[in-house]
Amino acid sequence: MSEDHVKDSTQIEVIKPQLRKVDLNLLTIFDAVMQEQNITRAAHSLGMSQPAVSNALARLKVMFNDELFVRYGRGIQPTARAHQLFGSVRQALQLVQNELPGSGFEPITSERIFNLCVCSPIDNFLTSVIYNNVEKIAPNIHLVFKSSLNQNTEHQLRYQELEFVIGYDEFHRPEFSCVPLFKDEMVMVASKSHPRIMGPLRESDIYGEQHAVVSLERYASFSLPWYDTPDKQASVAYQGMALTSVLNVVSQTHLIAIAPRWLAEEFAEKLQLQILPLPLKLNSRTCYLSWHEAAGRDKGHQWMEELLVSVCSR
Repeated sequence: MSEDHVKDSTQIEVIKPQLRKVDLNLLTIFDAVMQEQNITRAAHSLGMSQPAVSNALARLKVMFNDELFVRYGRGIQPTARAHQLFGSVRQALQLVQNELPGSGFEPITSERIFNLCVCSPIDNFLTSVIYNNVEKIAPNIHLVFKSSLNQNTEHQLRYQELEFVIGYDEFHRPEFSCVPLFKDEMVMVASKSHPRIMGPLRESDIYGEQHAVVSLERYASFSLPWYDTPDKQASVAYQGMALTSVLNVVSQTHLIAIAPRWLAEEFAEKLQLQILPLPLKLNSRTCYLSWHEAAGRDKGHQWMEELLVSVCSR
């Protein structure tokens, strides 16, 4: 018998007894507590009593030799070790769940809720496209949309409070999956009555004008990439909460703005706007579909991912 075969057999014999000693039901409880971050709510979602969940957590602490959860206000907070375990545990549970009888995802009959963030200004056209396509294919599925990122977005994706994000910002952490959907051309927009803008400008002229922008203080502001230095920020005269309000202000003033071409063209006639090439290095932005890899094994999640890629690519 070869040395490698003996080594492999030894490894198998070590692994099997360890698994036999583990109550794998504890992992489903760990998963629920991680998602809820509250023992009472986790117990309710599992159909268990609160003491039973607390007892399971005590056993998990012994199993992993870590507290896993610590008291935080009225709830609990996962430790670093719990965060480390969550992705692997969730993927393993979903792999098993996918193979169980009756576990297939049927979009026609499913009543699942999907939470999506379609970031502004892309929400102006993609929200209706997504909503109408899902309603046509899977009328019982319920979609919940929001239009802005915040500092908790990564947390919400990790614990599947939010399943997908569609926007210009790419998540760079290795546990997030991002696929490009399309690239948007960016243009400069001004009122047709603007006294100085009669045609294309040079790059040196852009920041000599006063600008209207989406608030630079907003998390992941659409406008921020073009105003990343104090000198550029000095040109800002108006900060709005949405790009549509920015374009409305531009139409009534001598301010200029940077916007996607499709949005500028949508409002150009109504607001009497002129659309000009953007003579800056950053004159296009890629839109991404993003999700946390821990959700990627779920069949319903896979179905929605394929649909979003199909209907949002252009």
